[in-house]
Amino acid sequence: MAKVLIAGGGIAGTVTAIALHEIGHEPVIHEAYDRTAEGVGAFLTLAVNGLDALAPLGLKDLVKDLGFDTPRIKMRLGNGRELADLALGGRLEDGTTSQTVLRSDLYIGLRDEAVRRGIEVRYGKRLADARETASGVLATFEDGSSAEGDLLIGADGLRSRVRTIIDPRAPSPRYVPLLNTGGLAEGLRLDDEPGVMHMTFGKRLFFAHVVHPDGGVWWFANVPRKHADLPEMSTWREDLIRQLAVDRTPAVEIVRATREIYRPWATYDFPSVPTWRTDRMVIIGDAAHATSPAAGQGAAMAVEDAVTLARCLRDVPSIPKARAAYEGLRRERVEAVVERGKRNGDAKAVGPVGRVIRDFFLTRAFKNPPKEDPNAFMWRHRIEWEAPVS
Repeated sequence: MAKVLIAGGGIAGTVTAIALHEIGHEPVIHEAYDRTAEGVGAFLTLAVNGLDALAPLGLKDLVKDLGFDTPRIKMRLGNGRELADLALGGRLEDGTTSQTVLRSDLYIGLRDEAVRRGIEVRYGKRLADARETASGVLATFEDGSSAEGDLLIGADGLRSRVRTIIDPRAPSPRYVPLLNTGGLAEGLRLDDEPGVMHMTFGKRLFFAHVVHPDGGVWWFANVPRKHADLPEMSTWREDLIRQLAVDRTPAVEIVRATREIYRPWATYDFPSVPTWRTDRMVIIGDAAHATSPAAGQGAAMAVEDAVTLARCLRDVPSIPKARAAYEGLRRERVEAVVERGKRNGDAKAVGPVGRVIRDFFLTRAFKNPPKEDPNAFMWRHRIEWEAPVS
């Protein structure tokens, strides 16, 4: 049994802890913040490949109970023209579809399940430094405390401290010229079928909404912005409404019915992080391969990482070799997902001339779709939990 220190208590860190506990290791989560993630963050859609990876850990039904089915997507242009009505990631053999869930509900549900299984979570433990020792790794935290273990896993996100400890020359994240925002509209009744994601390539920004089974409307917008500076919140609502008003969608009505609009945040990704590991440290999730939300795979990639790393630590006889096996199984796939997300995102950040060209090619592409969906490789991926890692 190995004692595993996990930096980061988000989705990647918590699922990793549960997976390691499942195979008999002793994980300890070290979360930088001194509070939980209750009420923090927007919502996300977890694709079927992520849900399938959760199944052997007994977590798939937990996530399904927290969210709602999102089986289809309708795509339109800002002029109201419908481009496509597609399956959103297909279905698993048992009929499970992609699930949309509040990020904070997902955090809380996974955290509570980890604690129920006896996994220790330590709050207020922001990693300051770490070094390998003769028998493992020693981590020190900003509060002056320290912890020893056999392995340190960096599940500490886009600004990962573990990544820079492993490689001080690690690249900075790449800004994708989009801001993200969204909200939950109340008291609004749309005729849309619940669970169908409506996505619009608008004249000025990309807008998506889905009706919750209870009638509320969940929405997000990707706003082109050349630089990562954030706008003033005092004018943010009216700025959005002005940009959305040029499109034939219910977007303006939805934004007006939203009590609290999410504070915008910038979009970043990592085309490639050269070094993921040392003998006793490894990074996973956004720390290793943050992807644009345009891929719809951020949470699913974190789950796949967690399950794959656990399989490697279960089946490969030494920790250094297990981490090498993990990277061999994951790197090509995640970099392909990041690249696909960048391509999808590029279609959202265009100027007036680029929009005309984009709309022409989108219309033509959906009129004569390719035999194979170029995004299918993302959600068709399956991890065989029981299969041994060679």
